[in-house]
Amino acid sequence: MICATLVRALVLSAAFASALTPVQCLGEDGNQLPENATTELSPELLSLLRQKKMPKHSPIILRVFKEEAELEVWKQDTTGHFQLLKVYPICRWSGDLGPKSHEGDRQTPEGFYTITPKLMNPISNYYRAINFGFPNAFDKANDRDGSFLMIHGACGSSGCYAMTDEQIGEIYALARDSLSGQPSFQIQSYPFRLTPANLARHRTNPNMAFWEMLKIGNDHFEATRFQPKVEVCNRRYVFDAQPPSNSTNPLVFDPTGRCPAFVVNPKIARATLMKQRADEVEYAQMVKDNVPVAPIYSGLDGGMNKAFLARFPGKIVSLAIVLPPGSGSELPQLRAIPWTDNDGSLANKFFGALWGSNPASQRHVPSTDSTMHGRAADPATTASSAAPATSPAFPD
Repeated sequence: MICATLVRALVLSAAFASALTPVQCLGEDGNQLPENATTELSPELLSLLRQKKMPKHSPIILRVFKEEAELEVWKQDTTGHFQLLKVYPICRWSGDLGPKSHEGDRQTPEGFYTITPKLMNPISNYYRAINFGFPNAFDKANDRDGSFLMIHGACGSSGCYAMTDEQIGEIYALARDSLSGQPSFQIQSYPFRLTPANLARHRTNPNMAFWEMLKIGNDHFEATRFQPKVEVCNRRYVFDAQPPSNSTNPLVFDPTGRCPAFVVNPKIARATLMKQRADEVEYAQMVKDNVPVAPIYSGLDGGMNKAFLARFPGKIVSLAIVLPPGSGSELPQLRAIPWTDNDGSLANKFFGALWGSNPASQRHVPSTDSTMHGRAADPATTASSAAPATSPAFPD
């Protein structure tokens, strides 16, 4: 009887201890992903990989575009370049355009993030999840904070990019397979596609300087189809930096300190500069034509790709509902913009027309390199040894 009681006590103790053990994210205790983390890729997707000459375990890059509510998966092919594999409509994102600043502001991250196995979670409450690892070095240097910001399933968001379970299952599997061949992959998260037309529409937004910095990394990728190497110094992102030819010392980057002198590989710099100059000409013409500007605030809590509007009605609500007075986030007193216009397209795409106001006066904002509008030299094409700023150069 005593033995049976002791056994029962030990079993209950073990069960209680197990219940208190925190659930770890996939790979949190190591660098390897278990083979059974997710199901295999579908035959259709495996066929697409073969068609595009993309090895199953080659690197991937995820590119997220808020305003368009799209997530792109790019994968390295046998030439070593990245090419587009697939575009997924985003079911839900929260907040407004602009980077995340503080815990609870509902903003989704914008910037460049490195994803390691420990940030992968196959047993998420939202089916599968890929953690951004926010805040990264840039976010910390600019006093930004937040936690548990992810790409996950379940089509619900509070600071995350939410997909359907089917979508995140496929995206997660692609990420898992890529991590079998390298230690990490990159997420590039943008407010919108950084085209001259979109930049012209948002030229009065206080986040423009930050977005133009992101555009440098975006241009490095789009001009070369190679993954940009990302560093942080002087509270800024720096891309594809390497030591000057006359230097024998390795580069050392301090996120809050002075940037070391560096150069960019001439092939990357030339291709990027060509793209930037073409974009600047197009942008300048649009500003000259006084294209309508988008309102800085939509009044809505995030967005949803139009592919999901009928399937998930009522998901988009006013920010005032989810961030009531006293929540710590200041919101302008603006009426919300209708989510769709008459042809069902995204409201954000036509902010100026939907708002019903006269186009704002022209206002030039620093652009993507030193060739236009008197902006400081683009570190993509010149050596840098900028002095540390006394405060962040990009308004949040």
